[in-house]
Amino acid sequence: MFYHAYNSYLENAYPYDELRPLTCDGQDTWGSFSLTLIDALDTLLILGNHTEFQRVATLLQDTVDFDIDVNASVFETNIRVVGGLLSAHLLSKRAGMEVEEGWPCSGPLLRMAEDAARKLLPAFQTPTGMPYGTVNLLRGVNPSETPVTCTAGVGTFILEFSTLSRLTGDPVFENVARKALRALWRTRSDIGLVGNHIDVITSKWVAQDAGIGAGVDSYFEYLVKGAIMLQDEELLAMFHEFDKSIKNYTKFDDWYLWVQMHKGTVSMPVFQSLEAFWPGLQSLIGDISSATKTFHNYYSVWRQFGGLPEFYSIPQGYTVDKREGYPLRPELIESAMYLYKATGDPTFMQLGRDAVESIDKISRVNCGFATVKDVRDHKLDNRMESFFLAETIKYLYLLFDPENFLHNSGTEFELGGLQGDCILSAGGYVFNTEAHPLDPAALHCCSRYQSERRELQDILISLSEPLRPATDQSEETPGAGGSRESIALKPGERRKARVLSCPTQPFSAKLAVMGQVFSDNS
Repeated sequence: MFYHAYNSYLENAYPYDELRPLTCDGQDTWGSFSLTLIDALDTLLILGNHTEFQRVATLLQDTVDFDIDVNASVFETNIRVVGGLLSAHLLSKRAGMEVEEGWPCSGPLLRMAEDAARKLLPAFQTPTGMPYGTVNLLRGVNPSETPVTCTAGVGTFILEFSTLSRLTGDPVFENVARKALRALWRTRSDIGLVGNHIDVITSKWVAQDAGIGAGVDSYFEYLVKGAIMLQDEELLAMFHEFDKSIKNYTKFDDWYLWVQMHKGTVSMPVFQSLEAFWPGLQSLIGDISSATKTFHNYYSVWRQFGGLPEFYSIPQGYTVDKREGYPLRPELIESAMYLYKATGDPTFMQLGRDAVESIDKISRVNCGFATVKDVRDHKLDNRMESFFLAETIKYLYLLFDPENFLHNSGTEFELGGLQGDCILSAGGYVFNTEAHPLDPAALHCCSRYQSERRELQDILISLSEPLRPATDQSEETPGAGGSRESIALKPGERRKARVLSCPTQPFSAKLAVMGQVFSDNS
Protein backbone atom coordinates (compact mmCIF):
# COMPACT_ATOMS: atom_id res chain seq x y z
CA MET A 1 0.00 0.00 0.00
CA PHE A 2 2.80 2.39 0.88
CA TYR A 3 4.71 1.94 -2.35
CA HIS A 4 1.57 2.11 -4.49
CA ALA A 5 0.87 5.55 -2.98
CA TYR A 6 4.50 6.70 -2.75
CA ASN A 7 5.48 5.71 -6.29
CA SER A 8 2.29 7.30 -7.63
CA TYR A 9 3.28 10.55 -5.93
CA LEU A 10 6.81 10.44 -7.37
CA GLU A 11 5.62 9.60 -10.87
CA ASN A 12 2.65 11.97 -11.06
CA ALA A 13 2.89 14.74 -8.45
CA TYR A 14 6.47 15.50 -7.39
CA PRO A 15 7.60 18.28 -6.73
CA TYR A 16 4.10 19.44 -5.73
CA ASP A 17 3.00 19.06 -2.12
CA GLU A 18 0.35 16.39 -2.73
CA LEU A 19 -0.87 13.80 -5.19
CA ARG A 20 -4.31 14.12 -6.79
CA PRO A 21 -5.00 10.40 -7.28
CA LEU A 22 -8.10 10.59 -9.49
CA THR A 23 -6.51 12.85 -12.12
CA CYS A 24 -2.95 11.53 -11.63
CA ASP A 25 -1.36 14.94 -11.10
CA GLY A 26 -0.21 17.13 -8.22
CA GLN A 27 -1.09 20.28 -6.30
CA ASP A 28 0.51 22.58 -3.73
CA THR A 29 -1.53 22.75 -0.55
CA TRP A 30 0.55 23.73 2.47
CA GLY A 31 3.43 25.77 1.11
CA SER A 32 5.12 24.37 -2.01
CA PHE A 33 7.95 22.36 -0.48
CA SER A 34 7.31 18.81 -1.76
CA LEU A 35 5.43 18.15 1.46
CA THR A 36 4.54 14.50 0.83
CA LEU A 37 8.24 13.69 0.35
CA ILE A 38 9.21 15.33 3.66
CA ASP A 39 6.29 13.68 5.47
CA ALA A 40 7.06 10.21 4.07
CA LEU A 41 10.81 10.27 4.67
CA ASP A 42 10.96 8.58 8.08
CA THR A 43 8.30 6.06 6.97
CA LEU A 44 10.79 4.84 4.33
CA LEU A 45 13.28 3.98 7.06
CA ILE A 46 10.65 2.35 9.28
CA LEU A 47 9.80 0.10 6.31
CA GLY A 48 13.51 -0.69 5.99
CA ASN A 49 14.29 1.20 2.76
CA HIS A 50 17.66 2.79 3.55
CA THR A 51 18.66 3.55 -0.03
CA GLU A 52 15.53 5.55 -0.84
CA PHE A 53 15.77 7.38 2.50
CA GLN A 54 19.34 8.41 1.59
CA ARG A 55 18.30 9.50 -1.91
CA VAL A 56 15.35 11.57 -0.72
CA ALA A 57 17.23 13.14 2.20
CA THR A 58 19.92 14.31 -0.23
CA LEU A 59 17.32 15.47 -2.76
CA LEU A 60 15.50 17.56 -0.17
CA GLN A 61 18.74 19.25 0.90
CA ASP A 62 19.41 20.20 -2.72
CA THR A 63 15.92 21.32 -3.74
CA VAL A 64 13.81 22.62 -0.84
CA ASP A 65 13.97 26.35 -0.13
CA PHE A 66 11.98 28.00 2.67
CA ASP A 67 12.91 31.52 1.58
CA ILE A 68 9.78 31.83 -0.59
CA ASP A 69 6.89 34.26 -0.85
CA VAL A 70 4.23 31.82 0.37
CA ASN A 71 1.59 32.09 3.08
CA ALA A 72 1.93 28.96 5.19
CA SER A 73 0.01 27.47 8.09
CA VAL A 74 2.18 27.83 11.20
CA PHE A 75 0.66 24.67 12.71
CA GLU A 76 0.90 22.46 9.62
CA THR A 77 4.40 23.62 8.70
CA ASN A 78 5.57 22.81 12.20
CA ILE A 79 4.09 19.33 12.55
CA ARG A 80 4.75 18.16 8.98
CA VAL A 81 7.90 19.99 7.84
CA VAL A 82 9.82 20.82 11.03
CA GLY A 83 8.75 17.54 12.65
CA GLY A 84 9.51 15.49 9.55
CA LEU A 85 12.97 16.98 9.11
CA LEU A 86 13.85 16.61 12.81
CA SER A 87 12.82 12.97 12.79
CA ALA A 88 14.75 12.28 9.58
CA HIS A 89 17.81 13.99 11.09
CA LEU A 90 17.66 11.84 14.22
CA LEU A 91 17.21 8.65 12.15
CA SER A 92 19.80 9.48 9.47
CA LYS A 93 22.61 7.49 11.08
CA ARG A 94 20.41 4.40 11.33
CA ALA A 95 19.62 4.85 7.64
CA GLY A 96 23.31 4.51 6.82
CA MET A 97 23.95 8.15 6.01
CA GLU A 98 27.33 9.63 6.80
CA VAL A 99 26.72 12.01 9.70
CA GLU A 100 28.68 15.06 10.77
CA GLU A 101 31.05 14.99 13.71
CA GLY A 102 28.97 15.86 16.74
CA TRP A 103 25.73 14.38 15.39
CA PRO A 104 22.94 14.48 16.59
CA CYS A 105 23.73 18.04 17.71
CA SER A 106 24.46 19.10 14.11
CA GLY A 107 23.62 18.03 10.58
CA PRO A 108 22.12 19.31 7.32
CA LEU A 109 18.58 18.07 8.01
CA LEU A 110 18.70 19.71 11.45
CA ARG A 111 19.75 22.98 9.82
CA MET A 112 16.83 22.68 7.39
CA ALA A 113 14.41 22.13 10.30
CA GLU A 114 15.86 25.14 12.10
CA ASP A 115 15.54 27.26 8.95
CA ALA A 116 11.88 26.28 8.57
CA ALA A 117 11.14 26.96 12.25
CA ARG A 118 12.77 30.40 12.12
CA LYS A 119 10.34 31.32 9.36
CA LEU A 120 7.53 30.62 11.85
CA LEU A 121 8.91 32.73 14.73
CA PRO A 122 7.37 36.06 13.57
CA ALA A 123 3.94 34.51 14.18
CA PHE A 124 4.70 34.38 17.93
CA GLN A 125 5.33 38.13 18.20
CA THR A 126 1.98 38.96 19.77
CA PRO A 127 1.06 40.63 23.09
CA THR A 128 0.06 37.24 24.51
CA GLY A 129 2.82 35.10 22.98
CA MET A 130 0.16 32.98 21.28
CA PRO A 131 0.93 32.68 17.55
CA TYR A 132 -1.00 33.79 14.49
CA GLY A 133 -2.31 30.91 12.39
CA THR A 134 -0.60 31.94 9.15
CA VAL A 135 2.76 33.48 8.31
CA ASN A 136 4.41 34.49 5.05
CA LEU A 137 7.71 32.61 4.89
CA LEU A 138 9.43 35.57 3.26
CA ARG A 139 7.72 38.62 4.77
CA GLY A 140 6.42 37.51 8.16
CA VAL A 141 2.85 38.06 9.36
CA ASN A 142 0.62 39.95 6.94
CA PRO A 143 -0.73 43.16 8.59
CA SER A 144 -4.26 42.09 7.65
CA GLU A 145 -3.87 38.58 9.09
CA THR A 146 -6.72 37.46 11.35
CA PRO A 147 -5.74 37.16 15.03
CA VAL A 148 -8.13 34.22 15.50
CA THR A 149 -6.31 30.88 15.88
CA CYS A 150 -7.56 27.45 16.90
CA THR A 151 -6.45 26.09 20.27
CA ALA A 152 -4.32 23.36 18.70
CA GLY A 153 -2.65 26.05 16.58
CA VAL A 154 -1.44 27.67 19.81
CA GLY A 155 -0.53 24.61 21.87
CA THR A 156 1.15 22.24 19.39
CA PHE A 157 4.78 23.34 19.30
CA ILE A 158 6.55 22.11 22.45
CA LEU A 159 7.76 18.79 20.97
CA GLU A 160 9.36 20.16 17.80
CA PHE A 161 10.52 23.48 19.25
CA SER A 162 12.07 22.04 22.42
CA THR A 163 13.81 19.41 20.29
CA LEU A 164 15.23 22.18 18.11
CA SER A 165 16.36 24.24 21.09
CA ARG A 166 18.06 21.36 22.83
CA LEU A 167 19.79 20.04 19.71
CA THR A 168 21.03 23.45 18.54
CA GLY A 169 21.54 25.23 21.87
CA ASP A 170 19.27 28.14 20.85
CA PRO A 171 16.58 28.53 23.55
CA VAL A 172 14.31 30.81 21.49
CA PHE A 173 12.19 27.97 20.07
CA GLU A 174 11.42 26.26 23.37
CA ASN A 175 10.84 29.63 25.02
CA VAL A 176 8.15 30.77 22.56
CA ALA A 177 6.44 27.35 22.69
CA ARG A 178 6.31 27.42 26.49
CA LYS A 179 5.09 31.02 26.55
CA ALA A 180 2.23 30.09 24.21
CA LEU A 181 1.30 27.06 26.33
CA ARG A 182 1.25 29.06 29.54
CA ALA A 183 -0.77 31.85 27.94
CA LEU A 184 -3.35 29.31 26.78
CA TRP A 185 -3.43 27.70 30.23
CA ARG A 186 -4.32 31.06 31.81
CA THR A 187 -7.37 31.45 29.54
CA ARG A 188 -9.20 28.31 30.73
CA SER A 189 -12.68 28.80 32.10
CA ASP A 190 -13.75 28.63 35.74
CA ILE A 191 -14.72 24.98 35.21
CA GLY A 192 -11.33 24.18 33.71
CA LEU A 193 -12.12 23.98 29.98
CA VAL A 194 -10.75 25.70 26.88
CA GLY A 195 -12.69 26.65 23.78
CA ASN A 196 -12.05 26.05 20.11
CA HIS A 197 -10.74 29.35 18.70
CA ILE A 198 -9.06 32.26 20.48
CA ASP A 199 -7.98 35.81 19.62
CA VAL A 200 -4.19 35.77 20.07
CA ILE A 201 -4.07 39.54 20.60
CA THR A 202 -6.72 39.88 23.30
CA SER A 203 -6.92 36.32 24.72
CA LYS A 204 -10.69 36.41 24.18
CA TRP A 205 -12.40 33.18 23.17
CA VAL A 206 -14.09 33.46 19.78
CA ALA A 207 -15.49 29.91 19.65
CA GLN A 208 -16.45 28.57 23.07
CA ASP A 209 -17.14 24.92 22.26
CA ALA A 210 -14.99 22.69 24.47
CA GLY A 211 -14.07 19.15 23.49
CA ILE A 212 -11.20 16.88 22.50
CA GLY A 213 -11.61 16.99 18.71
CA ALA A 214 -10.91 19.31 15.79
CA GLY A 215 -9.18 22.53 16.71
CA VAL A 216 -8.23 21.35 20.21
CA ASP A 217 -6.95 17.75 19.96
CA SER A 218 -3.16 18.04 19.69
CA TYR A 219 -2.97 20.66 22.46
CA PHE A 220 -3.83 17.96 24.98
CA GLU A 221 -1.62 15.47 23.14
CA TYR A 222 1.41 17.76 23.42
CA LEU A 223 0.92 18.36 27.14
CA VAL A 224 1.26 14.60 27.74
CA LYS A 225 3.98 13.90 25.19
CA GLY A 226 5.89 17.05 26.12
CA ALA A 227 5.81 15.95 29.75
CA ILE A 228 7.16 12.53 28.79
CA MET A 229 9.86 13.75 26.41
CA LEU A 230 11.10 16.59 28.63
CA GLN A 231 10.32 14.91 31.99
CA ASP A 232 8.31 18.06 32.72
CA GLU A 233 5.97 18.01 35.71
CA GLU A 234 4.38 21.36 34.84
CA LEU A 235 3.04 20.07 31.52
CA LEU A 236 1.74 16.86 33.09
CA ALA A 237 0.01 18.80 35.89
CA MET A 238 -1.71 20.96 33.26
CA PHE A 239 -3.00 17.87 31.45
CA HIS A 240 -4.28 16.17 34.60
CA GLU A 241 -6.27 19.29 35.50
CA PHE A 242 -7.79 19.38 32.00
CA ASP A 243 -8.46 15.63 32.14
CA LYS A 244 -10.54 16.03 35.30
CA SER A 245 -12.70 18.71 33.68
CA ILE A 246 -13.01 16.76 30.42
CA LYS A 247 -14.28 13.71 32.32
CA ASN A 248 -16.61 15.81 34.47
CA TYR A 249 -18.24 17.83 31.71
CA THR A 250 -17.78 16.18 28.30
CA LYS A 251 -17.78 12.40 28.93
CA PHE A 252 -21.06 10.51 28.54
CA ASP A 253 -21.20 6.69 28.32
CA ASP A 254 -17.55 6.55 27.18
CA TRP A 255 -18.24 9.08 24.39
CA TYR A 256 -16.92 12.63 24.53
CA LEU A 257 -19.32 15.40 23.52
CA TRP A 258 -18.81 19.12 22.89
CA VAL A 259 -19.94 21.48 25.64
CA GLN A 260 -20.04 25.21 26.32
CA MET A 261 -16.68 25.99 27.96
CA HIS A 262 -18.09 28.18 30.75
CA LYS A 263 -21.35 26.35 31.56
CA GLY A 264 -20.62 22.74 30.65
CA THR A 265 -23.90 22.42 28.77
CA VAL A 266 -23.89 20.19 25.68
CA SER A 267 -23.49 22.17 22.45
CA MET A 268 -22.73 19.37 19.93
CA PRO A 269 -23.52 15.71 20.72
CA VAL A 270 -21.17 14.48 18.00
CA PHE A 271 -18.11 12.29 17.69
CA GLN A 272 -15.44 13.67 15.36
CA SER A 273 -12.95 11.35 13.69
CA LEU A 274 -10.07 13.49 15.00
CA GLU A 275 -11.11 12.54 18.55
CA ALA A 276 -10.07 8.93 17.92
CA PHE A 277 -6.51 9.71 19.09
CA TRP A 278 -7.81 10.02 22.67
CA PRO A 279 -7.73 6.31 23.68
CA GLY A 280 -4.08 6.15 22.55
CA LEU A 281 -3.27 9.23 24.62
CA GLN A 282 -5.05 7.74 27.63
CA SER A 283 -2.86 4.64 27.30
CA LEU A 284 0.22 6.84 27.72
CA ILE A 285 -0.96 7.92 31.18
CA GLY A 286 -2.05 4.39 32.13
CA ASP A 287 -5.82 4.84 31.88
CA ILE A 288 -6.26 1.58 29.95
CA SER A 289 -9.79 0.71 31.11
CA SER A 290 -11.33 4.01 30.05
CA ALA A 291 -9.29 4.00 26.82
CA THR A 292 -10.52 0.53 25.86
CA LYS A 293 -14.20 1.37 26.39
CA THR A 294 -13.96 4.54 24.31
CA PHE A 295 -12.00 2.74 21.61
CA HIS A 296 -14.76 0.15 21.24
CA ASN A 297 -17.32 2.95 20.73
CA TYR A 298 -15.20 4.44 17.97
CA TYR A 299 -14.49 1.04 16.42
CA SER A 300 -18.24 0.40 16.16
CA VAL A 301 -18.50 3.50 13.93
CA TRP A 302 -15.67 2.20 11.73
CA ARG A 303 -17.44 -1.14 11.31
CA GLN A 304 -20.66 0.67 10.40
CA PHE A 305 -19.09 2.55 7.47
CA GLY A 306 -15.67 1.05 6.67
CA GLY A 307 -14.06 4.28 7.87
CA LEU A 308 -14.72 7.15 10.27
CA PRO A 309 -16.89 10.03 9.01
CA GLU A 310 -15.58 13.45 10.01
CA PHE A 311 -18.69 13.98 12.21
CA TYR A 312 -20.97 11.28 13.66
CA SER A 313 -24.17 12.10 15.54
CA ILE A 314 -24.17 10.04 18.73
CA PRO A 315 -27.95 10.31 19.43
CA GLN A 316 -28.87 9.46 15.82
CA GLY A 317 -26.13 6.87 15.28
CA TYR A 318 -25.39 8.26 11.82
CA THR A 319 -23.30 10.74 9.86
CA VAL A 320 -23.78 14.50 10.06
CA ASP A 321 -24.79 16.42 6.93
CA LYS A 322 -21.81 17.68 4.90
CA ARG A 323 -19.39 15.88 7.24
CA GLU A 324 -19.62 12.41 5.73
CA GLY A 325 -16.07 12.20 4.37
CA TYR A 326 -13.11 10.06 5.49
CA PRO A 327 -9.78 11.56 4.30
CA LEU A 328 -7.84 8.37 5.27
CA ARG A 329 -7.13 9.71 8.76
CA PRO A 330 -4.85 7.75 11.12
CA GLU A 331 -6.24 8.49 14.58
CA LEU A 332 -8.16 5.28 15.32
CA ILE A 333 -5.30 3.17 13.95
CA GLU A 334 -2.89 5.20 16.11
CA SER A 335 -4.93 4.37 19.20
CA ALA A 336 -5.05 0.70 18.18
CA MET A 337 -1.25 0.60 17.96
CA TYR A 338 -0.77 2.13 21.41
CA LEU A 339 -3.41 -0.05 23.04
CA TYR A 340 -2.17 -3.26 21.41
CA LYS A 341 1.32 -2.40 22.62
CA ALA A 342 -0.05 -1.81 26.12
CA THR A 343 -2.35 -4.84 26.38
CA GLY A 344 -1.60 -7.44 23.68
CA ASP A 345 -5.38 -7.70 23.16
CA PRO A 346 -5.96 -9.03 19.59
CA THR A 347 -9.08 -6.85 19.26
CA PHE A 348 -6.82 -3.92 18.46
CA MET A 349 -5.03 -5.88 15.76
CA GLN A 350 -8.42 -6.78 14.29
CA LEU A 351 -9.11 -3.06 13.78
CA GLY A 352 -5.82 -2.88 11.89
CA ARG A 353 -6.92 -5.73 9.65
CA ASP A 354 -10.29 -4.06 9.04
CA ALA A 355 -8.51 -0.80 8.19
CA VAL A 356 -6.15 -2.44 5.70
CA GLU A 357 -9.00 -4.26 3.97
CA SER A 358 -11.44 -1.35 3.83
CA ILE A 359 -8.89 1.27 2.72
CA ASP A 360 -7.50 -1.05 0.06
CA LYS A 361 -10.96 -1.97 -1.19
CA ILE A 362 -12.58 1.47 -1.06
CA SER A 363 -9.79 3.97 -1.68
CA ARG A 364 -7.25 2.31 -3.98
CA VAL A 365 -7.21 3.79 -7.49
CA ASN A 366 -4.68 3.55 -10.32
CA CYS A 367 -2.67 6.53 -9.00
CA GLY A 368 -2.57 5.93 -5.25
CA PHE A 369 -5.31 6.14 -2.62
CA ALA A 370 -8.14 8.66 -2.72
CA THR A 371 -9.98 10.39 0.09
CA VAL A 372 -13.47 8.98 0.69
CA LYS A 373 -15.89 11.79 -0.07
CA ASP A 374 -18.86 10.04 1.51
CA VAL A 375 -18.63 6.97 3.76
CA ARG A 376 -22.27 6.10 3.01
CA ASP A 377 -21.77 5.32 -0.70
CA HIS A 378 -17.94 5.30 -0.81
CA LYS A 379 -17.66 7.97 -3.48
CA LEU A 380 -14.11 9.31 -3.75
CA ASP A 381 -12.48 12.73 -3.76
CA ASN A 382 -9.39 13.82 -5.70
CA ARG A 383 -6.93 14.17 -2.83
CA MET A 384 -4.35 12.08 -0.98
CA GLU A 385 -3.10 14.06 2.02
CA SER A 386 0.53 13.65 3.04
CA PHE A 387 -0.50 12.24 6.43
CA PHE A 388 -1.64 9.05 4.69
CA LEU A 389 2.03 8.13 4.16
CA ALA A 390 3.32 9.85 7.30
CA GLU A 391 0.77 8.46 9.76
CA THR A 392 -1.91 6.05 8.53
CA ILE A 393 0.41 3.61 6.79
CA LYS A 394 3.09 4.01 9.46
CA TYR A 395 0.81 3.19 12.39
CA LEU A 396 -0.66 0.23 10.49
CA TYR A 397 2.81 -1.10 9.73
CA LEU A 398 3.98 -0.67 13.34
CA LEU A 399 0.83 -2.38 14.63
CA PHE A 400 1.77 -5.49 12.61
CA ASP A 401 5.55 -5.25 13.17
CA PRO A 402 6.22 -5.68 16.90
CA GLU A 403 9.94 -6.24 16.21
CA ASN A 404 10.40 -2.86 14.53
CA PHE A 405 13.25 -0.78 15.96
CA LEU A 406 10.75 1.87 17.10
CA HIS A 407 9.38 -0.65 19.60
CA ASN A 408 12.88 -1.12 21.07
CA SER A 409 12.83 -1.39 24.86
CA GLY A 410 16.51 -0.63 25.36
CA THR A 411 18.09 -3.87 24.16
CA GLU A 412 19.72 -2.10 21.22
CA PHE A 413 21.37 1.32 21.04
CA GLU A 414 24.06 3.30 19.30
CA LEU A 415 26.58 5.84 20.52
CA GLY A 416 26.69 9.44 19.39
CA GLY A 417 27.64 12.93 20.49
CA LEU A 418 30.95 14.72 20.30
CA GLN A 419 32.61 12.35 22.76
CA GLY A 420 30.75 9.32 21.43
CA ASP A 421 29.33 8.75 24.91
CA CYS A 422 25.63 9.45 24.31
CA ILE A 423 23.34 6.41 24.20
CA LEU A 424 20.88 6.97 21.34
CA SER A 425 18.13 5.01 19.57
CA ALA A 426 17.48 2.86 22.63
CA GLY A 427 13.69 3.18 22.46
CA GLY A 428 11.13 5.37 24.11
CA TYR A 429 10.51 7.37 20.96
CA VAL A 430 7.87 10.10 21.19
CA PHE A 431 5.70 10.60 18.10
CA ASN A 432 4.72 14.13 17.19
CA THR A 433 1.14 14.61 16.06
CA GLU A 434 2.17 13.83 12.46
CA ALA A 435 3.70 10.48 13.64
CA HIS A 436 7.30 11.67 13.29
CA PRO A 437 9.31 9.84 15.99
CA LEU A 438 11.69 11.88 18.17
CA ASP A 439 14.41 10.38 20.37
CA PRO A 440 14.40 12.02 23.85
CA ALA A 441 17.95 10.75 24.45
CA ALA A 442 19.24 13.05 21.70
CA LEU A 443 17.80 16.06 23.52
CA HIS A 444 19.57 15.05 26.71
CA CYS A 445 22.81 14.38 24.86
CA CYS A 446 22.90 17.75 23.11
CA SER A 447 21.65 19.69 26.15
CA ARG A 448 24.53 18.25 28.13
CA TYR A 449 26.96 19.11 25.36
CA GLN A 450 25.70 22.69 25.12
CA SER A 451 25.91 23.06 28.91
CA GLU A 452 29.47 21.77 29.02
CA ARG A 453 30.44 24.05 26.16
CA ARG A 454 29.15 27.06 28.11
CA GLU A 455 31.03 25.92 31.21
CA LEU A 456 34.21 25.56 29.17
CA GLN A 457 33.73 29.05 27.76
CA ASP A 458 33.43 30.46 31.27
CA ILE A 459 36.66 28.73 32.32
CA LEU A 460 38.53 30.08 29.32
CA ILE A 461 37.15 33.57 29.91
CA SER A 462 38.30 33.50 33.52
CA LEU A 463 41.78 32.32 32.49
CA SER A 464 42.14 35.07 29.92
CA GLU A 465 41.23 37.80 32.44
CA PRO A 466 44.09 39.47 34.32
CA LEU A 467 44.22 39.15 38.09
CA ARG A 468 43.04 42.23 39.98
CA PRO A 469 43.08 43.18 43.65
CA ALA A 470 39.98 41.99 45.48
CA THR A 471 39.12 45.56 46.49
CA ASP A 472 39.40 46.99 42.99
CA GLN A 473 35.95 46.95 41.40
CA SER A 474 36.81 49.48 38.68
CA GLU A 475 37.03 48.71 34.98
CA GLU A 476 40.49 47.87 33.76
CA THR A 477 42.39 50.53 31.90
CA PRO A 478 45.19 49.93 29.42
CA GLY A 479 48.53 49.86 31.16
CA ALA A 480 47.03 49.04 34.55
CA GLY A 481 47.87 45.37 34.62
CA GLY A 482 47.20 45.07 30.86
CA SER A 483 43.96 43.90 29.26
CA ARG A 484 44.20 40.93 26.94
CA GLU A 485 41.58 39.77 24.50
CA SER A 486 39.49 36.77 25.59
CA ILE A 487 40.32 33.51 23.81
CA ALA A 488 36.75 32.25 24.28
CA LEU A 489 34.65 35.11 22.94
CA LYS A 490 33.97 35.96 19.33
CA PRO A 491 34.75 39.56 18.25
CA GLY A 492 32.01 41.83 19.56
CA GLU A 493 30.47 39.13 21.79
CA ARG A 494 29.73 40.26 25.34
CA ARG A 495 30.84 38.17 28.26
CA LYS A 496 28.05 36.61 30.34
CA ALA A 497 28.15 36.25 34.09
CA ARG A 498 30.27 33.35 35.28
CA VAL A 499 28.32 30.28 36.35
CA LEU A 500 31.20 27.95 37.18
CA SER A 501 34.03 28.02 39.66
CA CYS A 502 36.34 25.16 38.83
CA PRO A 503 37.74 24.40 42.29
CA THR A 504 34.29 23.98 43.86
CA GLN A 505 31.95 22.79 41.10
CA PRO A 506 32.25 19.48 39.24
CA PHE A 507 32.92 19.54 35.53
CA SER A 508 31.32 16.65 33.70
CA ALA A 509 33.87 16.04 30.95
CA LYS A 510 37.60 15.37 30.93
CA LEU A 511 39.39 18.57 30.11
CA ALA A 512 42.91 19.95 30.24
CA VAL A 513 43.32 23.71 30.58
CA MET A 514 46.83 25.18 30.72
CA GLY A 515 48.27 21.93 31.99
CA GLN A 516 45.72 21.34 34.74
CA VAL A 517 43.37 18.36 34.27
CA PHE A 518 39.78 18.29 35.48
CA SER A 519 38.02 14.93 35.33
CA ASP A 520 34.65 13.58 36.40
CA ASN A 521 35.66 12.92 40.01
CA SER A 522 38.07 15.81 40.62
